[in-house]
Amino acid sequence: MRVLDAGAVSAWASACVHTLDQLRPAINGINVYPVADSDTGSNLLHTMTGANEELSGADPRDAIEALRLFAKGAVAAARGNSGIIISQVIRGFAESATATGAIDGPGLAAALVHADIVATGAVTRPVAGTILSVLHAVAAAVKDDTRSLTDVATRAAAAASAALDETPNQLPVLAKAGVVDAGGRGLVAVLDALVGVITGTNSVPTHSLEAHTHDHGLPAPHAWEVMYLLDGVAESALPGLRKALTGLGDSVTVAADGSGSHAVHVHCADIGGAIEAGIEAGRPRRIRVEPLITPTPLEPGSGVDRTVVAVVHGWAIAELLRAEGIAVLSVPSGTIPSVEEMLGLINEAAGRHVTVLPGGVALTGAADAAAGHAMAGERDVVVIPCSSPVQVLAALAVHDPSRRTNDDVVAMAEAAAATRRGELVIAHEESLTWVGRAQEGDVIGFVDGEVVLIEPAPASETNLVAAAMSVLNRMLAAGGEMVTVLFGVDAPTGVDAELAEQLRLEHPEVEMTSYSSGLADAVLLIGVE
Repeated sequence: MRVLDAGAVSAWASACVHTLDQLRPAINGINVYPVADSDTGSNLLHTMTGANEELSGADPRDAIEALRLFAKGAVAAARGNSGIIISQVIRGFAESATATGAIDGPGLAAALVHADIVATGAVTRPVAGTILSVLHAVAAAVKDDTRSLTDVATRAAAAASAALDETPNQLPVLAKAGVVDAGGRGLVAVLDALVGVITGTNSVPTHSLEAHTHDHGLPAPHAWEVMYLLDGVAESALPGLRKALTGLGDSVTVAADGSGSHAVHVHCADIGGAIEAGIEAGRPRRIRVEPLITPTPLEPGSGVDRTVVAVVHGWAIAELLRAEGIAVLSVPSGTIPSVEEMLGLINEAAGRHVTVLPGGVALTGAADAAAGHAMAGERDVVVIPCSSPVQVLAALAVHDPSRRTNDDVVAMAEAAAATRRGELVIAHEESLTWVGRAQEGDVIGFVDGEVVLIEPAPASETNLVAAAMSVLNRMLAAGGEMVTVLFGVDAPTGVDAELAEQLRLEHPEVEMTSYSSGLADAVLLIGVE
């Protein structure tokens, strides 16, 4: 078979239903995010069954029309996060076919790449180790592939199978449960079915899979899975809808069917709020609500009592913390994480007690908003206020897992509060400060948020060291034994060594440690303990 025609698309739809029906018990068995009345395998099967029925009820003239019907049915019948993502994969196929006019080998490769873009765009907070990671690997494997339809499909299925095996290494909850991602397993089944249709074998290649069932019990639901179809929504209203839903919970998906309707999905505690958000944006229909079990079940007796997590700006700071075994949410400079992103960080942590270390004032506010959220479930979340990443490092320096939880939190909070913070930034425009007028290019020094000096431009290595020493002398006047310096991406090469030497000459009693921050908005961040 050199191209996918309407008959092949119909056969693929039927094969997906048959394959997923056979695999449903196994996929449900590896689902570590259980919902009381439905599981991933059931959601995927329901989604593809609806797509097959939409296709079977018509007589498509060509592959393009068949794929459009396939996508429309999949979106309308989609259940759960994985079901909605699968529907977007089919939608991506349909849109790509409309653009290319045919599905041959290169067309299939383009369709898979486009499906990856469409599916990822529908998810507000993509998470590594899920069905999206498997889809990313498929798109990367077949991108720009110009071989035959059979070769491209076979490569895609093989890439999906290999990527599925990697999901436990990408998502800690999977590694802990000893399973692969359930949604990713469903995508492998869908691609295997496609290979079977193209090659005429109608056989599903085996994939090593041990279905682990975990009886976590069924605690009273603290949150709900809310799903509905939304008609009559303007494209300009979609960002507002996503923002409203992410403020209510997590696992937010707003997926288009290509014909004007959208499938909406959210895990939240406020059912009415989720539905009202849809009413404000358009016309919700086929509303369904199901009780949701705790996203990451807390396991008594597991030996894990608490976890420390952090949210910071700067990729280098994030990597530094991860190297210490801390789960980190890294957000771009100048941005604030959404409630959903913070809930993801909190709910993916092990243990009942979660201590959050935010590396800035705005980040502290974002952490506080998520700490009291209903979607945090039974977790006891404590936010230690920090105004700078240097205070996060100071708190972690005294963290001791062997201490009682409350004592450890108090020790970290005291260490953060006792750390004085300095900062050097380069002025981007003229401004008036307490110590005089700063011109563009000048180096401005801060101590605990207050401007204390202005070093005239240019921001050379010599000027930066002089400014840093002036700031440090002010800070060390009140005492201090340890200095931590975080260098931004704009810091000249060699400034760290020169600053360390100058500090040794003027304050030999003080020990200095320096790291890269990856930040672009501050040349130097300084902490004194």
